[in-house]
Amino acid sequence: MTVVANAPVVPDVPERACRPGPAGTHITIRGLTKYFAGWPLYENFDLDIPKHKIVSVFGPNGCGKSTLINMIAGLIPFDSGQILFDGKSLAETKIGYVFQNYREAMFPWMRTIANIAYPLKLAGRSKAEVDRRMAQLVESFDVKFDLNRYPYELSGGQQQTASIMRALAPGPEVLFLDEPFSALDFEMTLFIREKLQEVFIETGTTMLLVSHDLEEAVYLADEVLLLTKRPTRVAEIVRYDELRPRTVDTLSAPGFVATKKLSLEIFQREVRR
Repeated sequence: MTVVANAPVVPDVPERACRPGPAGTHITIRGLTKYFAGWPLYENFDLDIPKHKIVSVFGPNGCGKSTLINMIAGLIPFDSGQILFDGKSLAETKIGYVFQNYREAMFPWMRTIANIAYPLKLAGRSKAEVDRRMAQLVESFDVKFDLNRYPYELSGGQQQTASIMRALAPGPEVLFLDEPFSALDFEMTLFIREKLQEVFIETGTTMLLVSHDLEEAVYLADEVLLLTKRPTRVAEIVRYDELRPRTVDTLSAPGFVATKKLSLEIFQREVRR
C-alpha cells in the first residue's frame, strides 16, 4: 500500500473479475480507483458506457471529468480497477482522441496533412490507402484551407478541425473528446458540432465528450453523465433522445429545454452538498 504524510492511506483494493456489461455496453468500468497525493478522486467506481452513443461528461470543478476519460483512454494510470472495450482490452481497441489544447496536440515540425495521416502511417497503411483516406476526410470536412501548411500557420479552428480529422483517420471504435470547443469562437464551435454529428450519423462511432458547457453537453449527447464532487460517483445519467441532426432550432425545443433543466438541477444539487 501507499502512505503519504498527513493523508489517508491508499488501500490495496483487490481486483474483481471484470465481465462485459449488459447488452449494448461498449465500455465496462469496474472498481476504478484513483488517488492523488493519497486522497481519493475515484474509489471503486463502476460505469457502463453504451455502444453507438455520444455520452457527455459533466460535473463540478475538480471532480475529475478529464481524468476519467484519460484513464479510460490509457493516458493516465489508475491505482486499481479494470476497463473493457466491447469485452476487449485497450490494446486491442482502436481509439481516437481530440485534445483540448490543439496547439500542443499537433506536431509542429510536420505539415498539417502529415499530422492527419500520422496514425495511418503508424499502423503501416500503404500510400494508396493513406491517400484514399485523406481524400475521404477532406471531402467529409469540406476543407477549404491548405493542408500543406504547418499547424502554427493555421487558425485555431483550422487546427482543431485537423486534430479531429487525425483522430478519425484510422476509423476509431471509440472517440474521446476533451473539451474540444473550449478555445474556439462560436462560429467554429457550430461548424465542429455539425461535423461531429455528421460523423456520428455516418459511422455510429461511440463518443465520450467532456464539456464544461451544459448546453453543449446536452446538445450533442444521447446520455449526459452527471458526476458528483470527489470522491467522484455517478450522480445520475440523463438520457436525451432527440433525433439527429440537431440544429439551432433544437436549442429551443421542449425536450432539449427540459433535459437541460433537469441536468442543471442535478448539477446544482451536487455542488451544494
